[in-house]
Amino acid sequence: MLVLVAPGQGAQKPGFLTPWLDLPGVTERLRWWSAVSGLDLVHYGTEADEEEIRDTAVAQPLLVAAGLVSAQALFADGPHRVRDVVGAAAGHSVGEITAAAATGVLGHEAAMVLVRHRGLAMAEAAGRAETGMAAILGGEQETVVAHLDKLGLTPANVNGAGQIVAAGTAAQLAALAEDKPEGVRRVVPLKVAGAFHTDHMAPAVATLESLVAGVPIADPGTAYVSNRDGEVVASGAEVIQRMVAQVSNPVRWDLCMETFQKLGVTAMIEVAPGGTLTGIAKRALPGVATLALKTPDDLDAARSLIAEHAAPAADTPAAKAE
Repeated sequence: MLVLVAPGQGAQKPGFLTPWLDLPGVTERLRWWSAVSGLDLVHYGTEADEEEIRDTAVAQPLLVAAGLVSAQALFADGPHRVRDVVGAAAGHSVGEITAAAATGVLGHEAAMVLVRHRGLAMAEAAGRAETGMAAILGGEQETVVAHLDKLGLTPANVNGAGQIVAAGTAAQLAALAEDKPEGVRRVVPLKVAGAFHTDHMAPAVATLESLVAGVPIADPGTAYVSNRDGEVVASGAEVIQRMVAQVSNPVRWDLCMETFQKLGVTAMIEVAPGGTLTGIAKRALPGVATLALKTPDDLDAARSLIAEHAAPAADTPAAKAE
């Protein structure tokens, strides 16, 4: 069974959209999404430097746009094709919006409007205090989580494969750097603007809740795996509700991967800018074939992987419709 995944903030790099503009229609599509979102995606995806695209309000729309461009190149018929060949889909943090659009929960324009407002709201919330995030490499999960609790930090991303991301105030993160949990190899500060997926983001949740009530949605065409608890969500309305609440709650990517295993995953494709989630999968899901879409040069290999592993999971909407 094939799983489709979408990366979260931090996966962006300067110029990462440039090679995708060589595909027919991509520049025009990005210009339209730029008009819809109020952000020049072509400029930021091809010319902007690392500091410019680190901005939460810029990075999030860029990531969703890149994911949708690469998914559309791979699955020419959009959600209909995804439903036929993908057994499950999920996104890490903002990647949930990419996954929602790829599986038909959101239209592309709606996804771009939503992610732009998400990025703006989270950037505004982050500006209220000096906060941040740091990746903790190594250590036992229970030990690490208990240590973070002692320091007042939140395990904002529990990614599996020995990686937890802590979030909190600058002072709390400084204390973590000085006092690492037992068994931890390194604590690596992340290039993000705030303590995402913590209570510091509560104002952003309130903003998004007032926005999404009018968003056109549909139920996902394949199994949609939620960051909240790794559960498969069949209702489009619940997908959106969980996605909004997730802004101030930890991402449980470890539980998402457990669900992939239960569904029978044999292969994983990560949409652009791929690499982060397939890297985790190589450690956490041994034996699962992985492919990261970095440039259009990866499309042929991805199509071969689809041909070999395409099979909807037994309990997905696609399978039930047959």
